[in-house]
Amino acid sequence: MKLRYFAFLLFPLAAFFSCEKVNPDFQQEAADPAYLHRSVKQLTDVIVHDIFSPPVASRIYAYSSLAAYEVMASANADYQSLAGQLNDFSGVPAPQKEVEYCYPLAAVTAFLKVGQTLIFSEDSMRVFREKIMAEFDEIGIPGDVKERSLAYGDEVAAAIIAYSSTDNYKQTRTFPKYSITDNPAEWQPTPPSYMDGIEPSWNKIRPFVLDSSGQFTPAPPTAFSLEKDSKFYEEVMEVYTVLDEDREEKMAIAEFWDCNPFVSHTTGHVMFATKKITPGGHWMGIAMQAAIKVDADFAKAAATYSLTSIALADAFISCWDEKYRSRLLRPETFINRYIDENWLPALQTPPFPEYTSGHSVISRAAAVTLTELYGDNFAFVDSVEVEYGLPVRSFESFLAASEEAAVSRLYGGIHYAPACFNGVDQGEAVGKFINAKLKIK
Repeated sequence: MKLRYFAFLLFPLAAFFSCEKVNPDFQQEAADPAYLHRSVKQLTDVIVHDIFSPPVASRIYAYSSLAAYEVMASANADYQSLAGQLNDFSGVPAPQKEVEYCYPLAAVTAFLKVGQTLIFSEDSMRVFREKIMAEFDEIGIPGDVKERSLAYGDEVAAAIIAYSSTDNYKQTRTFPKYSITDNPAEWQPTPPSYMDGIEPSWNKIRPFVLDSSGQFTPAPPTAFSLEKDSKFYEEVMEVYTVLDEDREEKMAIAEFWDCNPFVSHTTGHVMFATKKITPGGHWMGIAMQAAIKVDADFAKAAATYSLTSIALADAFISCWDEKYRSRLLRPETFINRYIDENWLPALQTPPFPEYTSGHSVISRAAAVTLTELYGDNFAFVDSVEVEYGLPVRSFESFLAASEEAAVSRLYGGIHYAPACFNGVDQGEAVGKFINAKLKIK
């Protein structure tokens, strides 16, 4: 009888101590945008490790960021879904009504799940996800809210993954490689690796906002010529001599914006490679720096990443459409054939045609988008390349940074001037079109 009595007393006591610890401020603490910033940085690190090409990397960023944004837009009356605004995008499932969610938790869940689906190093993403979920656990989110939020993040991720499967990416994996011709004006593989042309069918990928890959076709490149008094030869000689003056500063600019994800090195019979951030990854880092500088809340940070990555993705599609239409040879090829067989560019020539400059197009598109979000004269210190051994560089605006990114390719010896400056115009058109079409508020 006494044992029953004590058991009766102990039951509510045990129940009391086993109750979950709920933090009344869990929503505020979970809304720290650092959770999203760190997730984006993790995705960048994996993209670098897996050596995705710049166009493919832009696709990974765009779908992952879209997933996080759609979660936050579903919860925030200040933001609109991009459903019906992006090509063929009908949206994501709506959350249940009149129940509580932790939307930042759902957004990070969706971002990481989509990212993990699109990269190779799934274990690395899985470990990171487990770590950041453990941090959310420490906040003290109520169990039902946590489970509901995780489930909603998974639902949104599934919808975005399904959307990504219809953009023709998988089909282009089986398309023919670039075919080398005997035309002296056309692109040829370059040393030291003589790699095949990367993504010759990227213009077949569905754009997010553009009407078509060829919507903003730039003026054609200068006509190829071997005549020394021709405009083309003049452009070649500009590349050949560009470092004769102010070499130190021009080299600093070229190296800062190199962003070559796979740089080959040959020492005797040994070949190895170093990995770097992609051009799109650099601009996603700039987007992060902007959001952190103004202390953007979680929803604004999600919008920043989504719009920037969409601009990058469509800019790559537009640029690659022109690259494999004009198929212009690189300065290294021309100079080694006709001027100086021992000449080397300051930067390693990337493995795809010359015109237009990818850096110029995508940097300007991203800069136009970020200017729309943060203003014309947004001064910032760009520290993205510090972890790759380079010092910071300061810029008075996003547009100024994009202009330096463009001219860096001339200084690096891998583009003629028209590819850089016409590329800026092309990127400007892409960015302005996206700003005009997409309404997030």
